[in-house]
Amino acid sequence: MKRVDDFRLRFGNRELVPIMIGGMGVDISTAELALEAARLGGVGHISDAMIKTVSDRRFKTHYVKDKLKRFKYNVASSEKAEVQFDLGLVAEATRMHIGRTMEAKRGDGMIFINCMEKLTMNAPRETLRVRLATALDSGIDGITLAAGLHLGSFALIEDHPRFRDAKLGIIVSSLRALQLFLRKSARTNRLPDYVVIEGPLAGGHLGFGMDWAQYDLRTIVTEIQQYLQAEHLDIPVIPAGGIFTGSDAVSYLETGSAAVQVATRFTVANECGLPEDVQQEYFKASEDDIEVNGISPTGYPMRMLKNSPAIGDGIRPNCEAYGYLLDANGNCAYITAYNREVALHPGAKKVSVLDKTCLCTQMRNFDCWTCGHYTYRLKDTSRRNEDGSYQLLSAEHIFHDYQYSVDNKIALPT
Repeated sequence: MKRVDDFRLRFGNRELVPIMIGGMGVDISTAELALEAARLGGVGHISDAMIKTVSDRRFKTHYVKDKLKRFKYNVASSEKAEVQFDLGLVAEATRMHIGRTMEAKRGDGMIFINCMEKLTMNAPRETLRVRLATALDSGIDGITLAAGLHLGSFALIEDHPRFRDAKLGIIVSSLRALQLFLRKSARTNRLPDYVVIEGPLAGGHLGFGMDWAQYDLRTIVTEIQQYLQAEHLDIPVIPAGGIFTGSDAVSYLETGSAAVQVATRFTVANECGLPEDVQQEYFKASEDDIEVNGISPTGYPMRMLKNSPAIGDGIRPNCEAYGYLLDANGNCAYITAYNREVALHPGAKKVSVLDKTCLCTQMRNFDCWTCGHYTYRLKDTSRRNEDGSYQLLSAEHIFHDYQYSVDNKIALPT
């Protein structure tokens, strides 16, 4: 009976344990978690989501406070077009986070950064170019393009000296999305080094509509593998979403996948950035406690715990401090929904907004409890303490359980 450790992810002459930890944003996939993955010989992700907030927490900078001070005059206005990011400071925060992470890296693995196109930041093209180029400048091993089709992303950095050196990959949820990306990127004469295929059971934002349950990861993976083979394209395929055990992973590796991307089980690792009280909510969750809803202003469905404090919370939009989801015209679906409720309830001290959420503030506060479909199984991976809480796990324990387990078994912590 084979184990994950019987396979290797190959990037050129480099061989890695075929386990990739996904990039959970706003420092949920922390540097510490990514560093453990690299030390153990796999691939870890950090994320550039709300990079200034992450920097303020980690390095005691004041990016958020200074931005709010700069645009405080605009707080009461529903027009946010003036609330622009200083791209020099975005680059500075990115260099700090990536640079210090890479300086601390040990082991034979790699560290990638997850870069979401939907972080439009009131200037989609310009901010994305800075984020991608600065990541390469800062020595990141690779970039995973996420949350969007990224049809122009390769073109933004094709003149960078590391464009053909760093590993560049993309997350897709369909063959059509991959075909579009390859067609639009063909002019750069550069194929992606890997493709992460994220299925409908993944956590957070989904690349499907509300009909997500009609899709199946294995079917999509097979379809993409057959296409790549027919086109004679040698691009490693990495399935993601719902891969809960080492045996789940082996079932994909045996059928030609190069690695697997996993995240849900690492949400309850000591190295994860979630506060421990939130991690306990993940442990306690039942299958009925998980839903896919449409409250994200991005337009993508999102999977989360039903008791997330973000759901229905009518907090005033905090774009002057954050503003990561403002489109090129300074608009956000939450601002529209919030203003609608304020108009419907004149004089109310607080309103409830049920159809959208202020994702920036809620993710910053760890109040939007995004999760994978199998979060309800996390309780089966740990032991219960005398007070009823569950024991947190080390990233090393979870990684090794994926790497060495057989027969769908999960090793409990000692």
